[in-house]
Amino acid sequence: MSSLKPTEGFATDYQAVPTRLPRYLALAYAALIVYASLHPFSDWRDPGLSPLAFLDAAWPRYWTAFDLTTNVLVYLPLGFLLALAMDRLPGRWTPAIAALLLGAMLSFCLESLQTWLPSRVASNLDLACNSLGAGIGALLAWWQGERFFDRVSQMHRHLLAPIPHAELGLVLIGMWLLTQLSPETILFGAGDLRYLLEITPAVPYAAPSFFAIETGIIVCNTITIGLITRTLLADRNSPYLALSVFFAVALSIRTLAAAILVDPLQALVWLTPGAGLGLMIGGGILSIMLLLPALWRIALAGLALMAGAVLVNLAPPNPYSEIAMAAWRQGHFLNFNGLTRLAASIWPFLALPYLMVLGRRI
Repeated sequence: MSSLKPTEGFATDYQAVPTRLPRYLALAYAALIVYASLHPFSDWRDPGLSPLAFLDAAWPRYWTAFDLTTNVLVYLPLGFLLALAMDRLPGRWTPAIAALLLGAMLSFCLESLQTWLPSRVASNLDLACNSLGAGIGALLAWWQGERFFDRVSQMHRHLLAPIPHAELGLVLIGMWLLTQLSPETILFGAGDLRYLLEITPAVPYAAPSFFAIETGIIVCNTITIGLITRTLLADRNSPYLALSVFFAVALSIRTLAAAILVDPLQALVWLTPGAGLGLMIGGGILSIMLLLPALWRIALAGLALMAGAVLVNLAPPNPYSEIAMAAWRQGHFLNFNGLTRLAASIWPFLALPYLMVLGRRI
């Protein structure tokens, strides 16, 4: 078996291994768990119970094998990533034990906080399942972590450009792909703060205005995400082929999300006239911008990012949004929807500082 020993750990050379990637992923994944566990962050109340009362509670009256399995599986990647992120700790088992303890501690804190949320029920069974999941993930990292990272390092050398903070860029790209799981938002639309701030849309719905703004949003965001992805790619890779595959994956995620989470008959509802036109125009402009130097690509990505965020906050109400949200509320995905919508809302405001830092380092 492999272990995460400091002497047998992963190389620290930037070109060889993306050493910070597990830290970024662990932090991002932990943040997602916190949000999903405490959403919708409203109606907090004091039930008159100790936040530790759930620890010695009886076996829950209502539980399902699906719930238990989900609680284990959700924390498994966290344990895996935490163990990889702490591979430099001394001792053969120390990273795995530390990952287990951190995962259990996170679950304990969240279960305690759920005592004050009327929509949640603090459960010692959930704590046990979460801890088990973190422990399994930590063991997998101890067992196969070194082999996994060898493969990651090979992909990193082959696919990514040797630029600063490339691993952080990968996390942002992954977060952007996550936003495509929110089927009620405009295709590729990101940065809409109105539902977070409870602001009424400024432009009333009308077919021509919605068509024009939707097209503009998709054009801007196609350019933005395409240029960011191109900047992260190694020069020896064909950007046109790589970006074609990337956008095909993004659209597939969007299609599957609509089919599974809303209705199979609504799988391609995102393919509106505005979406089709926006993808064609955005793809055409992007194909030309790919020929520009890296610094120009970063600057234009920032401009397109800001323009897209402005347009998405001016867009009329999406007629598909209410249909999709009604389907979400009837299912088991309301908290997940809140997570994906939050990711879509804040993504441009995370990507812009990244582009600014990247522009100064290239």
